Amino acid sequence: MTFYQELQLDQAGSKKLIQNTEGIKNKLRHTTVYLFKIFLTIVFCVAFVSAYSGIFGSENSIVGVVVLLCLMVFRFADFGVKTGSGLAILFLQFFILAVGPRLANIVPSGAGMIVHVVSISLILLFGCHHVMMANHSTLVLSYLLLYGYDAEGKAYVLRLAGLLLGAVLTEIVYYRKHRKQTYKRTFFSIVKELRPTSLRTRWQLSMALGIASAICIVECLGLPRGMWAGIAVMSVMVPFEKDVKERIKGRIPGNLVGGLLFSLLFLLLPKGFLPYLGMLGGIGVGFSATYGWQSVFNSLGAMSVAAGILGFPGAVFFRIFHNIFGAVYGHLFYRAWNRLTDSLCTE
Repeated sequence: MTFYQELQLDQAGSKKLIQNTEGIKNKLRHTTVYLFKIFLTIVFCVAFVSAYSGIFGSENSIVGVVVLLCLMVFRFADFGVKTGSGLAILFLQFFILAVGPRLANIVPSGAGMIVHVVSISLILLFGCHHVMMANHSTLVLSYLLLYGYDAEGKAYVLRLAGLLLGAVLTEIVYYRKHRKQTYKRTFFSIVKELRPTSLRTRWQLSMALGIASAICIVECLGLPRGMWAGIAVMSVMVPFEKDVKERIKGRIPGNLVGGLLFSLLFLLLPKGFLPYLGMLGGIGVGFSATYGWQSVFNSLGAMSVAAGILGFPGAVFFRIFHNIFGAVYGHLFYRAWNRLTDSLCTE
C-alpha cells in the first residue's frame, strides 16, 4: 500500500492496518502515517473554517463546517444516480440548507415543525435514496447545524453567499469524482420510486417526523439548543432498526463521559483554553474508530461553544439531557412508527 493510499483510509481502516502489520518497524511506519494524516486533516479543517469565517463573518463559521463536511463526504459518496441528476440533487440540497433553517427560525415552533418536516423529508427523499451511502449523516446534520447557529440581516446575506460558494465547490468535486459512474437511475426515477409502503420511504419519513417533533417538544418546553435533541434523534434512527440499540449504547454513555471530561478540563485548565477544547475534540475524533468514543469527543466541541452562551453548568446539563432525551425518544418513535406502518401496510 502506498503512502497516498494509506492517507485515504478512515480511522478504523488505519487502526486495522496497524494492528495486522507484523514487525515493529512496519507498525511504526504505519502509525506515523496515521498520525500525519490526522495532523493534516486538522490543519486543513481549521484553515478552511477560519477562511470561511474571515470572508463571510464569524457568525458564518458554521457554514464553513457544513461546506467542509460536504466536500469531504462527496469526494467518496454519490446519490446513486446519473451524474447530471446527482448535480441537480446536490443543488437542491444546498437550496434547502439556505432556506429551510432560516425559515424555521422565524416562524412559531408549531409552524417551524412543519418547515422541519418538509425540509428534512426533501433532503432524505432525494439526497438519501442510496441508503448505504449514509448521506443523511451529512446532509441532515448540516441542516440542523445551520438551524442551531442561525444568522439574520447582513449575516444571513453573507450566509447565502457562503452556501452558494460551497455549492459550486461541492458540485465541482462531485463531478470530478463521480462523472465516470454508470447509473441508469435519474432524478425522476427517484420520484417514481417514492412509495409509502417501501421500507426506505417509511424510514425517511419517520426520521423527518422524529427529528422535527423532538425539536418542537424541546422548544415548547422553553429549553435551549433544541438542535442537539434533533441530532441525537438523527443519530439513532438509522435505516436498519437492528443498529438502533447499538447507537443508543454509544451515544448516551459517550455524552455522559464527554460531559464529565469537559467539566474536568473546564475546572482544571485556564479559562483561555476553552476555545481550544473544540480542537481537542476534533483530534479525539480523529483517533476514534468507534461511535461511542466519537460521541465523547464530539461533545467537547459542542459544549465549548455552548458554554459561552449557556454558561458552564448549563452547557453540560443541556448537552447530556438533550442527548438522552433525543436518543430515547428517537428509539421509541421509531418503534411506534414501524408498528403503525407495518399494520397499515398489511391491511
